[in-house]
Amino acid sequence: MEPLDAAAGTATRRALAALLARPRFEVAPVGGVLDAVPDLPAGATVPVTASPTRGVAGTVAVAEGLAARGFDAVPHLAARSLRDRGELAEHLDRLAAAGVRDVFVVGGDAREPAGTFPDGLALLRAIEDLGRPPRVGVPSYPDGHHRIASDVLWADLAAKQAHADYTVTQLCFDADLVAAFVGEARRRGIALPVVAGVPGAVDTARLLRISVRIGVADAARFARSHRAVAGSLLRPGRHRPDALVGALAGHVAAGDGDLEQLHLYTFNQIEPTVRWLSQARRAAA
Repeated sequence: MEPLDAAAGTATRRALAALLARPRFEVAPVGGVLDAVPDLPAGATVPVTASPTRGVAGTVAVAEGLAARGFDAVPHLAARSLRDRGELAEHLDRLAAAGVRDVFVVGGDAREPAGTFPDGLALLRAIEDLGRPPRVGVPSYPDGHHRIASDVLWADLAAKQAHADYTVTQLCFDADLVAAFVGEARRRGIALPVVAGVPGAVDTARLLRISVRIGVADAARFARSHRAVAGSLLRPGRHRPDALVGALAGHVAAGDGDLEQLHLYTFNQIEPTVRWLSQARRAAA
């Protein structure tokens, strides 16, 4: 890890150590992912994304495999990929039997719903009716959403608060935006703990492609707003989140970034992300 915290005060060092202490490691439910999880710390929290091609069943199957290996699996349940309450109940029963105690509810990438759940809020209400798991998470968007207006995002998060326990921010490269989002959420009466979503140690070309595809920002706005990051992503190699995590720790230490923990988007590049984390922890000690 670069000496991002070399001149930082004790409060920032403590905040940095706390953020690095127990991050979540998000993976995608693709072939071979379970072969890579031995690289993860024992008992790690591992969210499993929704896959439009593999469906909710694919996510649930990977979550079961993770739970069987002693990890705290957090499957993403995509509203627009589910047919009805019957299918939802089957998945929830499977997860409960596997010991999965945390789910993450998203709307999903499908343009049209496959069944009776048009959005995440509808799915949250159905989950609660069927027997709510101990923990439920929902997404949030410090950098906005390429298809949803800002006022709609805020209203949606406020409505979901009654059915959720925490929110994870979408991939964002700007610590100031994350801190501003937390402040605005608190001003609006949204008290959900905020987990900061940051990229892991990921191949730069892949990260740039994913960032633009998922709408972190449209390509032109991304380049303007994140010149340093965009420049680094255009160079071959591996992106490291040192500066971003250090800046987030600075906000936490200053009292303007009320963050619960880190959520590392690994894009299944697990081993380099875990190696980075180990180096970062040593540098922060």
